Amino acid sequence: MAIDQETFKFETPQFDPRFPYTNQTKHCAQNYVDYHKCVAVKGEDFEPCQIFWKTFTSLCPVDWVDKWNDQREAGKFPIKIEQE
Repeated sequence: MAIDQETFKFETPQFDPRFPYTNQTKHCAQNYVDYHKCVAVKGEDFEPCQIFWKTFTSLCPVDWVDKWNDQREAGKFPIKIEQE
């Protein structure tokens, strides 16, 4: 009996010279902000924005992302992301 298996492409975040050290907390947060700024300017379909998305979703804990999303929706996120 054959089992269908989806193809899984294993990727790790690209090297970012702004964050050369082991602690990736700032790297996680910066890519979250960069992704949302990119989407605000270029839209979700802009391919380079997806690099930021892949990076923050692989580095950031889900709880952090949920909290940041809630803060953005409530207008309480500490960094300005949306264009005026």
